[in-house]
Formats: sequence, structure tokens, C-alpha cells
Amino acid sequence: MTDSAITIYYNPSCSKSRQTLELLEQKNITPNIIEYMNEPPDKETIQKIARLLSVPLRDLLRTTEQVYKDAGLDDTDLTDEDILEALSECPSLLQRPIVIVDDQKAALGRPPENVLEIL
Repeated sequence: MTDSAITIYYNPSCSKSRQTLELLEQKNITPNIIEYMNEPPDKETIQKIARLLSVPLRDLLRTTEQVYKDAGLDDTDLTDEDILEALSECPSLLQRPIVIVDDQKAALGRPPENVLEIL
């Protein structure tokens, strides 16, 4: 597997992101690193991530973030479009880290060892 086939959506201030990247590096994998706080994914990419993870869009939301509460994102009547809009406008809401392999498989690095299942 070529390293360019592996991407990590990464936040350097997140301990799980750092641990997941370290785990990949221990496996001699140098992934494509997307610091999503600086390069937020667009709506299409967010939908693709949810599909690859086989989760509803709502599961990509970090419910512990203050912005989640402030924006009323706990409202169960929100549509997928509402959630996409929130995630694309406020990348801190995105669960992290997310590792994608060959644009075919994805795993959330919580715990970091989860990503080993897709390598």
C-alpha cells in the first residue's frame, strides 16, 4: 500500500490525532496529512467521509464542543443539510482523527488502534 493512498484528517492540538499519526508512522506509513482546521472539508467530502465510515452525518459531530451547544445542533429535527452546513462552516465540530485508505475505507481514530482494521 502506497503512503499516498492513506489520508488522515488531523488536528495537531488533539491528542488522539497525534497518537493516531504516531501509530501510522510506527507502521512505516507516511500519510497525506490534512489539517482540517486550516483546510476544512467541503460538504461533498464530509458526505463521502460519512459514507466510508458507514455512519449518519450526525455521528460526525463532536457533541462536547461548546459551539455544538451554542448552535443548537442537538436538535433532532435538523436535516442532513443543516449538519453538513455546520460541519463545513465550523471544522472544530468534526470528529477526529479520521483515516481514509484508498478512498475505499475509513476509520475514526478513537481509539487510535481502530485505524489498524483498515490498513
